[in-house]
Amino acid sequence: MVDRLQEKYTKEVIPELTKKFGYKNVMQLPKLEKVIINMGVGEAVGNPKALDAAVNDLTIIAGQKPVVTRAKKSIATWKIRQGMAIGAKVTLRGTRMYQFLDKFMNVALPRVRDFHGVSAKAFDGRGNYSVGLKEQLIFPEIDYDKIDKVRGMNVVIVTTAKTDEEARELLSLLGMPFGA
Repeated sequence: MVDRLQEKYTKEVIPELTKKFGYKNVMQLPKLEKVIINMGVGEAVGNPKALDAAVNDLTIIAGQKPVVTRAKKSIATWKIRQGMAIGAKVTLRGTRMYQFLDKFMNVALPRVRDFHGVSAKAFDGRGNYSVGLKEQLIFPEIDYDKIDKVRGMNVVIVTTAKTDEEARELLSLLGMPFGA
């Protein structure tokens, strides 16, 4: 089963990238490796049920059960002990990754209030891109009435690109709405 975004990558993006950067070998082409969706749930320290709600939301959004992340160190000021569950993350690869990115770029991002595009400066220097979201309600699968609290999340897109310029070109050709 080939996804719409995956098909676009093979038919449109590969020739365009080859023309722009002059790749000699197919293995030099930058491609999407994985997408990581991370949700920190600080209130899980006092209310363990909050973590269950966050895990449920991430499962609905990603279509895959997330892993519960635990604190690496104890922090007395925030009443966090080492090993406490404080968040959830899910790593998407293959077809699920392409399906999520398609939905993320074409459906979810335009539903953000006052949306003028995502920042073109959020690259890490090695071709990976991060975007933070303030609420999970922008995804169409989330039912507004069943949400106990609005939570934010981070979406990290990991590519095999060597530079930020290559990664930016890859993502913009795939349809990422970069702003000014």
